[in-house]
Amino acid sequence: MDGCRLILKPKEEVRIRNGHAWVYGNEVARIEGEIVSGELANVYSAKGDFIGKGYLNTASKILVRILARDDVAIDRAFFKERLRAADAARRELGFTGSYRAFFAESDGIPGLIVDKYEDWLVVQVLSLGIEKRKAMFVELLVELFAPQGIYERSDVAVRIKEGLEEAKGVLYGTVPDLVRVEENGVLMDVDVKNGQKTGSFLDQRENHAAIAPYVRGKDVLDCFSHTGGFGLAAAKAGAKSVVCVDISASACDRIEKNAALNGFANVSVIKADVFSLLREEFAKGNQYDVVVLDPPAFTKNVENLANAYAGYKEINIQGLRLVRHGGYLVSCSCSHYMTPALFLEMLLEAGVDAGRIVQMIEFRTQGKDHPTLLGSEESFYLKVVVLRVLDRR
Repeated sequence: MDGCRLILKPKEEVRIRNGHAWVYGNEVARIEGEIVSGELANVYSAKGDFIGKGYLNTASKILVRILARDDVAIDRAFFKERLRAADAARRELGFTGSYRAFFAESDGIPGLIVDKYEDWLVVQVLSLGIEKRKAMFVELLVELFAPQGIYERSDVAVRIKEGLEEAKGVLYGTVPDLVRVEENGVLMDVDVKNGQKTGSFLDQRENHAAIAPYVRGKDVLDCFSHTGGFGLAAAKAGAKSVVCVDISASACDRIEKNAALNGFANVSVIKADVFSLLREEFAKGNQYDVVVLDPPAFTKNVENLANAYAGYKEINIQGLRLVRHGGYLVSCSCSHYMTPALFLEMLLEAGVDAGRIVQMIEFRTQGKDHPTLLGSEESFYLKVVVLRVLDRR
């Protein structure tokens, strides 16, 4: 058996057996054999039962990321099959063109994300074990997808926690600055090199389409619009008017160009801080039939959860106040620390403080190409709640 042996403290194997892929350093009683970061380690319970094997990294709080629960060979063929199977599952569900082809722990290779944008791939490498084998993964992706190019977007802070520097650049072929994709009948130019995440919010694709019944013939305010995912979907669905708001000048420019690309004359763009704009709109007495709130994650650690909760509550109070009687608030959170129960509690409090009665019409999550691994709460992060908003009468 390759690699050193990690023996866990009593009962620390329970979470891992339930599906979680991370072994923390403080859960390990002792390590036997040569310790080599980036190489395989075998994990055992305190009673000596084999739990799994994965790549070790002593620079990280996550000491081992489990790859296999059985004592199988972790080699090129192993990884190729994991990549192939994940993509096949997406295709069986009808995904084509642009989608998340591989989702790290959920698909069985912790630390690797692969997003497909038509004929190009964008990858994120988030762990040392995968970083050391990056060239092999590029080869496998070329074999499986035959892309025109592969771009790396490992420019994320989590790399620092792994003892790695942030990285971005072309890994294979050629990659244009903008990739034109089609999302639910809407054409969009995606900045895969500098846009948020890997260029677009693929996890919201199905949710963008789902707002169609709420927006036909309606006035829509799309806040934290990024490049216009919800706003352009509303325009496509026949909204009377769509106002997209984002603080980023480049995002606003992209929304305008994407709207023009589709010939949408009912879309306007405002560059503004959303918190300030919502208050200003309320002070002016302006209201909308539908308000969409899709902010960035307000916290990426549990220590800041109370402040994040307050931030989510504030924007939802202001958003609810702008919705006409019988209209809808579409509220999102992409922080996994805001659990579904906590998110719904916050929405209830926001409704009370805004003086509105709210009905939950839909509760949605991330797209089916971003599967949640039960037992791994980090993989369940996106909440999208559609509320019907009523005056207190």
